[in-house]
Amino acid sequence: MPNKLTRGSLALVLLALAGVGAASAGSGAVTVKAAANNTLSATIITNSAGLTLYRYMDEKRGSIDCTGACKALWPPLLVAGSAKPVAGAGLVASKLSTIKRPDGGVQVTYNGCALYRYGADKKAGQVKGQGVRGSWFAVTPAGGVTKAVAATSSSTSSGSAPTTTPSAGTTAPPYNY
Repeated sequence: MPNKLTRGSLALVLLALAGVGAASAGSGAVTVKAAANNTLSATIITNSAGLTLYRYMDEKRGSIDCTGACKALWPPLLVAGSAKPVAGAGLVASKLSTIKRPDGGVQVTYNGCALYRYGADKKAGQVKGQGVRGSWFAVTPAGGVTKAVAATSSSTSSGSAPTTTPSAGTTAPPYNY
């Protein structure tokens, strides 16, 4: 039959289609934008899919300390090759830049600080990483962080400031960063 594909030719067709998809998505450009977040009652920055971007407060500006197991839980926002990040609505373009990671990747920075996602944030607007280990906070368009407490927080009976606890299923891993 002339229309019948063999397994080998079908695999080649699928591989070619995957390459086309990668080429169309592979410009390497990353858009970062501002978005209102109802959970934090704050405006924060997100990637183009609306996923919250965080800063690791233990990192100094211009350095990368989140590698290895940390990087697996907190994926860095990367650009491909020599691509430059794009400032979307609500951001100051001059605050957006990149830094070379120890593993050779190129990570997006805002106001000199490396940007990360949280692996447990699966949908736009989620902020499950807010306040994790007292070191991870959502970045604001001004270039700082918001320490606003998410709905998953609790306060002590003594009236002290509320503390943020990760949502169910997002407990901190048993390693040091």
